[in-house]
Amino acid sequence: MRFALALLGAVLVTPAHALQCSATSGPHTTALVELYTSEGCDSCPPADRWLQGLAGRGLARERVVPLSLHVNYWDYIGWKDPYAQQRFSDRQRKLAQVTRARFVYTPQVLLQGRDFRGWHGGGFETEVERINARPPRAKIALALEPGHPGAISVRVRAELLGPQQQAGAALYLASYENKLVSRVAAGENRGRTLEHDYVVFEWVGPIPFKGGRIEERRDLPLLPKAVPGHSGVAAFVQDQRSAEVLQALMLPACPG
Repeated sequence: MRFALALLGAVLVTPAHALQCSATSGPHTTALVELYTSEGCDSCPPADRWLQGLAGRGLARERVVPLSLHVNYWDYIGWKDPYAQQRFSDRQRKLAQVTRARFVYTPQVLLQGRDFRGWHGGGFETEVERINARPPRAKIALALEPGHPGAISVRVRAELLGPQQQAGAALYLASYENKLVSRVAAGENRGRTLEHDYVVFEWVGPIPFKGGRIEERRDLPLLPKAVPGHSGVAAFVQDQRSAEVLQALMLPACPG
């Protein structure tokens, strides 16, 4: 309760419309879904559409936090993915090492930090239900405030709910954008128009916990020519030793 009241007190000093721009994680564990994808991969568009459609299948952000991370190791075949970043390729490989996966690939879905190959079947919803039924091991609160032009100003608070988590836990922040459209002129998807949601473009972390708590304020840049109303911020707490996600939270951009 003190945690929620502290965040509310911080938000109350901002303009009244900012009250719509805050969120606190709930009494259950929200699942983190990471899609590793590329516009240079001809088998990736179905996975992109699958990620876009999660909310429409009843998997709202209170149940899952979806993130689309574009890797750059397909860029060599003729089309440079405008959203690809080396750090996302590095993260994919790092998580494979931590979880002892034999290789990485696209499209790859990680659920709670681990490879989940049955994402396109009914087993995904079943596993999300199982994750949602677990009590959270961390609590997160987000508030979005007016920031510099071309950026989202984020206030985040996080708290570990068990001392056994403190050794390996870290906080991550990601800003994302929806409703992105690319007309691909080369490579395996040449001539196709691709649509993307939840595309991550700014990534912060790992941020270590001190005394089981974190309080940070960050300005996260938007994409060039970004539509602020299509943007948002996600935060999650992950055990770096096991890749297990302790809690996740997503906050879409607020009404202007």
